[in-house]
Amino acid sequence: MSLKPKQNKGIGRSHYLVLTAAFLGWLFDGFEMGLFPIVARPALTDMYAGSGGPDAFVGLWMGRITAVFLLGAAIGGVVFGWLGDRVGRVKAMSASILTYAIFTGLGYFAEQPWHLAVFRFLASLGMGGEWSLGVALVMEYWPERLRPLMAGIIGAAANFGFLLVAAVGKFKEVTVDSWRWMWLVGVLPAFLVFFIRLFVPESERWKAARATQKTYQPLREVFSPSLIRHTLLAICFSSIALIGTWGSVQWIPVWVDQMVGEMHPTAKNDVGMLSAMGAIIGCLAGPMIGGRLGRRPAFFCLCLASLLVCGFLFRSGIPYGGSFQFLVFLAGMTTAAFYGWFPLYLPELFPTRCRATGQGIGYNTGRVFAALGAIAGGQLVVHFDGDYARMGALITMIYLVGMFTIWLAPETKGNPLPT
Repeated sequence: MSLKPKQNKGIGRSHYLVLTAAFLGWLFDGFEMGLFPIVARPALTDMYAGSGGPDAFVGLWMGRITAVFLLGAAIGGVVFGWLGDRVGRVKAMSASILTYAIFTGLGYFAEQPWHLAVFRFLASLGMGGEWSLGVALVMEYWPERLRPLMAGIIGAAANFGFLLVAAVGKFKEVTVDSWRWMWLVGVLPAFLVFFIRLFVPESERWKAARATQKTYQPLREVFSPSLIRHTLLAICFSSIALIGTWGSVQWIPVWVDQMVGEMHPTAKNDVGMLSAMGAIIGCLAGPMIGGRLGRRPAFFCLCLASLLVCGFLFRSGIPYGGSFQFLVFLAGMTTAAFYGWFPLYLPELFPTRCRATGQGIGYNTGRVFAALGAIAGGQLVVHFDGDYARMGALITMIYLVGMFTIWLAPETKGNPLPT
């Protein structure tokens, strides 16, 4: 039985339904991820009961909660990725979206920082799973010639979510006295599940692979001798990008709120929107560069650009203003371009029968290392006496590692998806 889906003969309604479901699922995932950096400082300041300034307290709990979130996403990515290879992409994706919507909404009831940590952990289980499932479904359903474009669209989706959460926060200020309502907005993705279950078709590649497999052990296979190298490379590259993002770039709204929050309380939303707009461009450009130059040269260029832009942003000492905002836009563009490159490259490392599991382990184990980076970021903020810029300058040196390790990976440009 051929593993190539019949839909590859042309583009029809079912293709757009698949793309819409995956795009919206990852868009709302981005909304949920971007929600905490906007809410963090007001919420944690509200919960602060010590003496003196709250910046060290905020930095410490920002790091802890971010780390817990990333660990949950890593676990969820493996669990839901495995589930997607077992029961289908569509069913597992529906469950993942419902999970992150419900537990994000429960953040409304948090009274202590550890309450937020628990709710973020539970919500992140679903967020981690949605990425690998949406990517697998789209890449398996759409024609191979359109993979770079699809990768860019899916990669950009989360950043539309970041842009949306920043716009919502700008429309209604998120302050120490008014931050709980933002969590209730996070419940809205639950309604997307009904659309997915009613209208979105399952991957033909997955159904064909499932029908021909007598034994089905995707978790064991991704660590088999034939795939272990690909799995470790996926973990390495994901870790580099995610550490750079969650260990420093995601702290920019908190940094800006510290800089000018009292004078300009919506500044954190402004930089969040600028970063998201840059990220959308970066996510669309990343896979296009990969499609033209090759997967390895593209990753090298993205690491170099991120290193240079972030180094200047965090080390230059530019005060908040137009130049600072432009640098944030560039940082969003360069550091987020990886998330368009991943949907292009990671599916090319694993066969259909274990693709969602392999992607889930690769990308979400990267989140475990990013969690360590977030904890380190929080500790560095404390060590540097609340100086977010010094922390960011140090953490973003991680891109140097990517510039060297990418040359150990296989070049997959021009190859079909493994069957």
